[in-house]
Amino acid sequence: MMGHRPEQPVGPDVWSTCRELIPAGSVYAFLAEHRDELFPEEMFADLYAATDGRPSIPPQVLACVLVLQVLLHSSDPEAALAVRCDLRWKAACGLGLQDRGFDPSLLVYFRQRLRKSGDPNRIFARVSRLAADSGALRARTRRVLDSAVLDDAVATQDTITQLIAAIRRVSRQVPGAAPLIAERCHATDYDQAGKPVIAWDDAKARQELVSGLVTDALTVVSAFETAAVAGELEETAGQALALLALVAGQDVEPAEGSDGTDGRWRIARKVATDRVISTVDAQARHVHKTVHQRQDGYKAHVVIEPDTGLFTGVRLTMATGAGNHEAVVGVDLLADPGAGTAVFEVLGDSAYGTGDARAALAAAGHTLIIKPAPLRPAVAGGYTRDDFTVDEAAGTVTCPAGVSRHITRTRHAVFGIACRTCPLRERCTTSKDGRTLRLHPHDALLHQARQEWATDPDMRAIYRQHRPMVERSIAWLVGADGGARRLRYRGVLRNDLWLHLRVAALNLRRLINLGLAGVQGRWTLQPHTG
Repeated sequence: MMGHRPEQPVGPDVWSTCRELIPAGSVYAFLAEHRDELFPEEMFADLYAATDGRPSIPPQVLACVLVLQVLLHSSDPEAALAVRCDLRWKAACGLGLQDRGFDPSLLVYFRQRLRKSGDPNRIFARVSRLAADSGALRARTRRVLDSAVLDDAVATQDTITQLIAAIRRVSRQVPGAAPLIAERCHATDYDQAGKPVIAWDDAKARQELVSGLVTDALTVVSAFETAAVAGELEETAGQALALLALVAGQDVEPAEGSDGTDGRWRIARKVATDRVISTVDAQARHVHKTVHQRQDGYKAHVVIEPDTGLFTGVRLTMATGAGNHEAVVGVDLLADPGAGTAVFEVLGDSAYGTGDARAALAAAGHTLIIKPAPLRPAVAGGYTRDDFTVDEAAGTVTCPAGVSRHITRTRHAVFGIACRTCPLRERCTTSKDGRTLRLHPHDALLHQARQEWATDPDMRAIYRQHRPMVERSIAWLVGADGGARRLRYRGVLRNDLWLHLRVAALNLRRLINLGLAGVQGRWTLQPHTG
């Protein structure tokens, strides 16, 4: 049952008696004055039963604690201790001096209620509504798309550790698996914690262990495959079996001279696409933000208003997968009904410059200032697509040497034999069959974007002008010391809730710095003077 704020606090009201000690213009002071307006009681009514059970801590208190917690990147025990001992937290939450606070587990339960509700990101939506009502976004017609990689909360596991952990998980969660594993799986003692005791510097011993683990994994998967396909396993059991099958296949290959049927396997000489890196958090992934920056974790996709630095859209996704690409998620965030129906001048780096993204954004009426991806010539320093003349109406492509070819059904232009005696061949192709130009379905759109970027200095100037504020907003997101870059939770859903809370807290702090005030029941910006 939802608890209500008591008429009298426990002990002297901190905000009334210690107001001079609370930093003016801080998030603490703002929440102390406007907590009930920002988070009205009815905002959380659906999270609680109407009459059953003992009254909970008032949800406005928990909402304030969540905001302060993610803003300061505190753990649950740290946040609970601050509510008990820190005057600033007590004032923000409307508590009395002698209020002893609550157990940290209540924060876990409150986040769980939010996550499982029909509106898990209501606190972010409420702060976004406040930004709109205050006029902070009025006449702001630019939006910047960007992303940041956030580190996962678990250790990356090697192949051997993952195989053992996955088999142990099946043993725990699949009915009948434990006795089968004890009887038929002997690569290691699956009841013994830690890695197997072998001569790890002996390549033969390592390969024998890998072969045994893969054989055990395939034995277990085969034994329960029929039940899984028939839907006879509970959801957790089916997930455990599916994870084992995935881990057993992603990192191994038959040993040299084997097809796998003889039970000889080795660690694959490749990296599997969309590789699971931990059985503890099966949604964490390897990601290359740049050629040199490699991380394990998730992607935080954001939409930023560059003049104020406010986040207007946000989503956390797995770090890999076509549906999680920056261009796909960025377009989706701009099309979100919560973002309004306005059209914007959209800025973004080359990750957002795909043909599909450009076509979708243009169709929605947006103006694009998106840096195009550079073309890579087939020969170093040689000709690129932009040195060819493409006539879509005639369906032809003309190469730098003046040779024309028709565009095929698959949008290829094959120059073939014409390249044999071409004096420009060395600058065009190294293929013995001659140059084949492969045209993107949105080739004309991409070509136009590259030409505009190269010839329009104003476009590049606008991009550079607004980039510093965006970088500052991303820096706020990950924290001054990068402390908020490492996530605290496992899986997309829990971390997406955290990201929305984090951005809501950052937006609230930014609005306060811009002069946010409540005047006669209305939100307004009153820029600081003096």
